[in-house]
Amino acid sequence: MEIGYAHLPGLRMAYRCWGPPGGRPLLALHAGSVPGETWAGLAAALGDSTRGYAPDLRGFGATDRPGRYGLEVMRDDVRALLDALGIHRVTLVGHSLGAVVAYLLAEEHPDRVAALVLEEPPPPVPLGLRPSPRPQGPLPYDWAVREAVLAQLNDPDPAWWERLAEITAPALVVAGGPSSHLPQERLAAMADRLPCGELVTIDAGHAVHASRPDEFHRVVRAFLARTVG
Repeated sequence: MEIGYAHLPGLRMAYRCWGPPGGRPLLALHAGSVPGETWAGLAAALGDSTRGYAPDLRGFGATDRPGRYGLEVMRDDVRALLDALGIHRVTLVGHSLGAVVAYLLAEEHPDRVAALVLEEPPPPVPLGLRPSPRPQGPLPYDWAVREAVLAQLNDPDPAWWERLAEITAPALVVAGGPSSHLPQERLAAMADRLPCGELVTIDAGHAVHASRPDEFHRVVRAFLARTVG
């Protein structure tokens, strides 16, 4: 994957890209403890058919750490990145934190999203997630990001759940099964609430794309094959 930088309002964002310029535009959004390089396997699996981008969200990796964090701010960063890249409609793949950013973008800007893959998306209901202690040593992200995001996941805006019904794009929810820390019945309810939603469970825990990559890539490829980019 090649590395590039986009200069957004108040933020320099790093991103990786792959695939032919004429391929289906796809943006992959990482979870809350890893930067965009986590999607190297997805790039290899889809590289011949997609023009893919995997940004480091604000506070992560090689992107700036401005100290101002929040899920809506990250959503707006992604929209600004699409503008900077000249992409009007995109397929979004998001894992955990990235999945929340993806569905918030699809709620706010449905015309910009052609399809959604939501891997283990924290549902927009109070989750009661417990903070973990900060690991020792340098981190590939600003610890303040995790604190800000966790607070929002535990007390989400009720409108986020209501507006799931406004998402017009086909959406695949990939659940990780009983070994995941997320309430699986709520992920199923999310898929039901999405007008064009479907649910696939791969018993792999929270990081499906890392633990069971072949199965994850297979279901993503099949979903992309039956949706328009």
